[in-house]
Amino acid sequence: MGNALVWLRRDLRLADNPALCAALDAGLTPIPVYIHDEPAGSWPLGAASAWWLHHTLVEFDNSLRALGSRLLIIRGDSEAELLRLCQTLNVSHVFWNRLHEPHSRQRDTRIKTALRNRGLTATSFNAELLREPRELLKADGSPYRVFTPFWKALQKSSPVRAPLPAPRSLPAPGYADGEDLGIEQLALLPTIPWYRGFAAHWQPGEAGAYRALQEFCAAALADYPDDRDLPALAGTSRLSPYLHFGELSPQQAWHAVQQEAATRAQPGLLAASESWLRQLAWREFGHHLLYHFPDTTDQPMDARFAAFPWRTGYRDDLRLWQQGMTGIPIVDAGMRELWESGWMHNRVRMITASLLTKNLLIPWQQGARWFWDTLVDADLANNTLGWQWTAGCGVDAAPYFRIFNPVRQGERFDPDGSYIRRWVPELSGLPAEWIHQPWAAPREALSTAGVALGDSYPEPIVDLQQSRARALGIWDRLKNQAR
Repeated sequence: MGNALVWLRRDLRLADNPALCAALDAGLTPIPVYIHDEPAGSWPLGAASAWWLHHTLVEFDNSLRALGSRLLIIRGDSEAELLRLCQTLNVSHVFWNRLHEPHSRQRDTRIKTALRNRGLTATSFNAELLREPRELLKADGSPYRVFTPFWKALQKSSPVRAPLPAPRSLPAPGYADGEDLGIEQLALLPTIPWYRGFAAHWQPGEAGAYRALQEFCAAALADYPDDRDLPALAGTSRLSPYLHFGELSPQQAWHAVQQEAATRAQPGLLAASESWLRQLAWREFGHHLLYHFPDTTDQPMDARFAAFPWRTGYRDDLRLWQQGMTGIPIVDAGMRELWESGWMHNRVRMITASLLTKNLLIPWQQGARWFWDTLVDADLANNTLGWQWTAGCGVDAAPYFRIFNPVRQGERFDPDGSYIRRWVPELSGLPAEWIHQPWAAPREALSTAGVALGDSYPEPIVDLQQSRARALGIWDRLKNQAR
């Protein structure tokens, strides 16, 4: 039996792993290897993502060892290390699952060529997406730029393939202990232990992904359309970090949700499942856009925004936004949830991003980089899509004047203030009538609640109405200049 390298990146799972299955189907001994390599031009791994990666590597190695194998940990240039391992471990085949970010595609193409030039078999698979971006195109061969037609095309495309089963056992890989660097030597955990609260909210690894999927299907799927926008409730799947790190495949999630709807035969469950699958397709849409428009990680999709007069000298306001000290309760709640848990409810992500870009006129790239560093589900494609969508400079049929009013959003989606009370406890004594705009509350209400604006809780750093008018005025001038 010959040896095959199974090069793992964001596919740290045993079930539905095409690269691992291909090695076994070929009658080869798979040597699972993770190479810690961040190519030039990529976004460096964020701190929250590094925390998650550390723990999921530990969990995946434990899973491999339970089946008789183990994870080989290497640090260095992926191409050089793969070529070296092929020679030293007598490897004839290299299998991996594709990634779709621009720098990953360029690296993988170069590596596949180098391996084949050495006479090695190099084969890659799609395991990250339901459909690869080059597969789903408009009739004229161009990429989609609006989500709804993309979603309809995805629904009409061939059925989503069934997930592959996990192997029941694995042969022991033949390499010396000295080859393995070890997970601890990667030093992934941030030096400042601000991540201590994460463990109370997350269980990284394939087992944690499967548990989260089961819990969502059993407890939250039926009410998903009604609860998904309410940040105080556990109404969303919270599967995004597991999908990003590949502990769960989109095929597994797709079929699990569909099966749940089909087997329970509960009224409204079929519609609820389609509502969630639409969100899974939004993830696909983000990857579709980044694949076809790779510059959008830093540059606006709408070229008119290249001339947008963003503020300068915004450092202090940016820091207050990051710290959840803007004086806008639902924004502060979201930013504090992010810092404590490494995650933020999607509705609140839009509200916080709107305040930063529309009211504070701080460039969306600043917000994108903060989310990239602090989110455990930081995904380059979807982070880019979300920030450009909210800033109004991305692919979207809706015009720029979509500016979220954080007070109205809070009153609508957190009507009793439960979400704010949890994450902004200094406002917990305020009645729901005033908790979304404490600056408008009577003195008696503030005093009774123990709130001293400017002391125990900050005054708003921006006037919402005036800043909205300012943003719209800038946009009007920009439109006229572009004509």
